[in-house]
Amino acid sequence: MTENKKIKRILEIIPGALSWLIIISLICLSMFQPVAAAVIIIVFDFYWIIRTAYLTTLLLMAHRKLLKDKNKNWLKTCENLSSKHDWESLYHLIIFPVYKEGPEILRASLQALQASHYPKENLIVVMAFEERYKPGRETAKIMEKEFGGEFSGYLTTFHPDGLSGEKRLKGANATWAAKRAKEYLEARSIPIERVIVSCFDADTCVERQYFGCLTYHFCVNPNPHQASYQPVPVYNNNIWHAPSFARIVEISASFCQLIESMRLEKFVTFSSHSMSFKTLVDIDYWPRDMISDDSVVYWKAYLYYKGAYRVIPLYITVSMDIAYSTNFFKTIAVQYKQKRRWAWGIENFPYVVSRFMNNPDIPFFKKIRRSFHLLEGHVTWAIWATVMVVIGPLPIFLGGFFFNQMPIGYNLPRITGMLLNFTLITSLVWILLTRTILPPRPKDVKWSVNVLMFVEWAIVPFIIIIVGSTPALDAQTRLMLAKYMEFFPTEKSRRVV
Repeated sequence: MTENKKIKRILEIIPGALSWLIIISLICLSMFQPVAAAVIIIVFDFYWIIRTAYLTTLLLMAHRKLLKDKNKNWLKTCENLSSKHDWESLYHLIIFPVYKEGPEILRASLQALQASHYPKENLIVVMAFEERYKPGRETAKIMEKEFGGEFSGYLTTFHPDGLSGEKRLKGANATWAAKRAKEYLEARSIPIERVIVSCFDADTCVERQYFGCLTYHFCVNPNPHQASYQPVPVYNNNIWHAPSFARIVEISASFCQLIESMRLEKFVTFSSHSMSFKTLVDIDYWPRDMISDDSVVYWKAYLYYKGAYRVIPLYITVSMDIAYSTNFFKTIAVQYKQKRRWAWGIENFPYVVSRFMNNPDIPFFKKIRRSFHLLEGHVTWAIWATVMVVIGPLPIFLGGFFFNQMPIGYNLPRITGMLLNFTLITSLVWILLTRTILPPRPKDVKWSVNVLMFVEWAIVPFIIIIVGSTPALDAQTRLMLAKYMEFFPTEKSRRVV
């Protein structure tokens, strides 16, 4: 094994080893030193109360920005820009990597582009299918027949299977499509410096003002090629028909992305996002052998520009599907696999740190800070629910009669209960905010579902146990043991009415 591979392997072990060390240490302390364990758990509980209050404040601030910006006439704002910005010469290249999604999913995404409040002569659409999925040919024909003449350009690509250096991943398909789009642009003498590329999941439906908002932020940015542009992903395309478990999980995911948009020091691209096409070409496109392509592409640009690269939040939503299946247990499995795939973003840690080591142009303390943020975020994800739900009560059960008679043993469950009560209070805030991201109720959905959407938040403790920390701990353990994950395409379910 070469020196670089040894370093990479050590870096792969660190996150999982650290998470398991914390968990096992707290379990051992609960058995042999229950007082020490109780003190640590109480400190953690108070830390989590402060953290929850802080994050809820950020959520409210981000939500206020969202309400302010999402319905703004961004095209009018672009028209009011000075002539030096020349926004009308910008093209938007929209890539939809497709695997097994059928016409009912893709049609809604393309209809959202049709309805967008932006000149269609500036939109170029690429529907990127996988060659290995044969029914995709028929879907491609249907989509091209319906939408082929609706935009400035419409391309259909088929990503060949088994190319050297590639795995069966979305990033490989998107890269193949982007290269074909580059050929298309060159044939029409469209400079890539004037093209903004958006890579959207196949089920992504943009808000009407999305491209106006994106164009404005690109134009006013003094370094437009040194930034990615991240909208707020909201999982609400099929929210009225989704089961309660999946609905609560995905609403929480949407809110977490809103919170992240306020933490610019840690902000990284996620899911559907946009960037300069020139930058994408310069960094050699998306990774073709990593699952977390949507975040790795940010780190590739960050390294290429020697740390002078950032993510600009767009307070405008893009809507996507909630992942669920045909019954409750299958829905849990689908949700668990999806969150484990998101948690596989921990593969960014060895990728980034190993390249930081060989990049003297990025300031040392910036490298330390970004590496710490990566590690801390994933380790916290892997342990927080386990510490709160599983380890929190252990000193009481394992500490014995003497410990339970001590003041700290008496107060531990009360402090833990205080944390849970505070969590319920913040959940009320989340419940109220949920109403603002709901699309109109479909005619086939009963009014009583409105009430259910309030009551179902009672299952949050159950959700915390299932998908709180476990998927992250699973992903880190797999990476630690070199049991590398394969890409799991999320199952899409959309009822057509």
